[in-house]
Amino acid sequence: MSTKKSTQKTQSNGSSRFGLNKISMYVIVAVALLYVISLLLAVFNVNLIIVSALQGVATAIMITIVAILAWRYVRHKPAVWIILYIICLILVIVGIIVPLVV
Repeated sequence: MSTKKSTQKTQSNGSSRFGLNKISMYVIVAVALLYVISLLLAVFNVNLIIVSALQGVATAIMITIVAILAWRYVRHKPAVWIILYIICLILVIVGIIVPLVV
């Protein structure tokens, strides 16, 4: 009776084939498409609320990726770094939401 060992391909840092780098690439492509759509809508004078909403969504997606990377950096740092991270993240979120609402 033979046993088969299945090996899972992982990178040296232990991430699977859907690593953060690959996700980041797909996100930047999606965000670029959102910005192109909002640019075209702005050029053709389509409702400016839709254009600003699309730009807000694109910005939020980018901030999400940056927030994940920043958390990976600060999670093992002293508490002052984590507090700074949380304060900055709250300010960024408020800075995205308030202009969309007002």
